[in-house]
Amino acid sequence: MGRWGMAAPGSWARLATIMAVGGVLAAGCTSTGQERGTGGDGGGPADTTRPPQPAELDLSVKQGAGDVAPGRGFTATVQHGTITEASLVGEDGTVVDGAMTLQDTAWRASEALGYGKTYTLEATAEGDDGETVTEKATFTTVVPQGQAEVYLNVQEGQQVGVGMPLAFTFSTDVPDRELAERALRIRSDNDTEGAFRWRNDSEVTWRPKEHWQPGTKVTVDAAIYGKPLGGGMYGAGDRKVSFEVGRKVTAIADGKSHHMSVFVDGERVRRMPISMGKPSSPTPDGTYTVMSEHNGYTMDSSTYGVPTDSGDGYRLWVEYATRMSYSGIFYHSAPWSVGQQGNTNTSHGCINLAPDDAAWLMKNSKPGDVITVRNSGGQPLDWTDGWSVWQLSWDEWTSEEA
Repeated sequence: MGRWGMAAPGSWARLATIMAVGGVLAAGCTSTGQERGTGGDGGGPADTTRPPQPAELDLSVKQGAGDVAPGRGFTATVQHGTITEASLVGEDGTVVDGAMTLQDTAWRASEALGYGKTYTLEATAEGDDGETVTEKATFTTVVPQGQAEVYLNVQEGQQVGVGMPLAFTFSTDVPDRELAERALRIRSDNDTEGAFRWRNDSEVTWRPKEHWQPGTKVTVDAAIYGKPLGGGMYGAGDRKVSFEVGRKVTAIADGKSHHMSVFVDGERVRRMPISMGKPSSPTPDGTYTVMSEHNGYTMDSSTYGVPTDSGDGYRLWVEYATRMSYSGIFYHSAPWSVGQQGNTNTSHGCINLAPDDAAWLMKNSKPGDVITVRNSGGQPLDWTDGWSVWQLSWDEWTSEEA
């Protein structure tokens, strides 16, 4: 009887009875194939295995495309397979560097292209079905109507103060501010929040919402090359720097007490006599950011529109000078006014210090440190005068500009 062997006498009757009862039970508990999770024919589980798929290869640029921005990403990607070969080659034979990513499911060019050049992007992929496919696109990059350089106010490896803003100065007016901002990237190791604000059509500044935290590491990448800036204008070259925020150094210069107090990490470490701007040329009140430091500097009023031979003009050499504004406000050594320091405001607007105090402050200060001037009798400091971004509240900084 096959693998069941011979049935014992009388077993057929019992088997028939069980099958009959089973048939009755089945009839009383019927269900559709879908309800049982089986195929509609009442068989076993449905076969969900998909056949191997052919490769779906996609290039980031179309065949015959023109006026392509050379700074964009150039990629080849595949679904249902892997890329076996890819290249981006200029019509003169120049091979553009690139590399595979994502387990050979994508290839990306790693360098920008030239302006007004023709290139061919080609890739081959093998699908899950074992078949190969090839895609090719020949295209031409744009010829800009104009190009803009960009300059930064920080240097590679520089240590800066907690108030340091990031100023981007373009060599010409930027037609589309939003496009420009997209190409300017600021990354910090603690995700410091910040925002851009434009001084004019060629200068934009990014500042953090609050002062930087000491020790923060920052990378600024002005990746404008090959990127559109509006109106046919494109970036001429990238700029990239990394820097670190040093200890927190701040100072308060008080025109009423004629003294400056210097704080390191919140603790006052020195109090120095000063002389600020006299009533006819008062020092503007407000929060300044240290810009640059100079050992040996000629203070010349004609650079700020005041002739040296006029009543308010001057041309003086000083040993220690630190710029605080574009309009010519410095703190600097002033041995000629030591007698007035601590009791009278006699300068043309700068903060006069004794040589030893000026030398100490320069040694312990750095660009990006914050100096607040109060009770000077002057007008409020304009936030556009130097790096004086802390003159604006965060709400003012992020508000719509006129």
